[in-house]
Amino acid sequence: MDKTQVTETLKKVKESSQKRNFIQSIDLIINLRDIDLKKPEQSVNFFHTLHYPKGKKVKVCALVGPELLPQAKQICDLAVSVDDFPKYQKKEAKKLATEYDFFIAQSTIMPKIATTFGKVLGPKGKMPNPKAGCVVPPNANLKPLYEKLQKTIKLQTKNDPIIQTMVGTENMKDEEIIDNIMTTYDALIHHLPSGKNNIKNVLLKLTMGKAFHIGKEEVIEEKETKKQKKETKKAEVKEKVPEEKTKKEEQSEK
Repeated sequence: MDKTQVTETLKKVKESSQKRNFIQSIDLIINLRDIDLKKPEQSVNFFHTLHYPKGKKVKVCALVGPELLPQAKQICDLAVSVDDFPKYQKKEAKKLATEYDFFIAQSTIMPKIATTFGKVLGPKGKMPNPKAGCVVPPNANLKPLYEKLQKTIKLQTKNDPIIQTMVGTENMKDEEIIDNIMTTYDALIHHLPSGKNNIKNVLLKLTMGKAFHIGKEEVIEEKETKKQKKETKKAEVKEKVPEEKTKKEEQSEK
């Protein structure tokens, strides 16, 4: 997959889409092959930081103690003090998990966070993750982390060998979307056991649009070649059949 193919496919995706009453997101879909998801070393699960924001605000909630509370209130979209944890029963915790994309945790209160929110955030894959830099000390500077999370995506295979992630919105500059696509693709390759050989195909689509293969023309040509071979074989078989019938007729005449 090269930049030219991505550029051409993005153009097709945008031109084929009908105008909507909302700004559509652009999704990158990567189908994998020769991957055994039962083997932990072959499954995909990592965070990737894009060069450009996705075009859609990423909502961040901070679960903190008194040391980080004033800063968290100023920088994050929501700050929940450890003193308010008892207010978040299962229903309230579920609502929180639905509304926010990332959760920042103060490391010194992680046991309390796990007890209060673990059963809800865990299954949704939203527990504060050290790999994303979301578990921080009491003296952390939250602003750089908040800005980084605006450009962070999670690439993960769950039950099927497929990766799907948002890489932009239709109103973003093409060069920014293309850069996000290319860097995501390159990052994924480095996390696959056989690199590019584990990529089956790559597609691009808008929220309400159809998916387009990146570099599909090459795939079509291959399929046409196989069809031509099959048609040639069928034609050869049809030519042989009349000959066989003629020999039988000759024998019956004798």
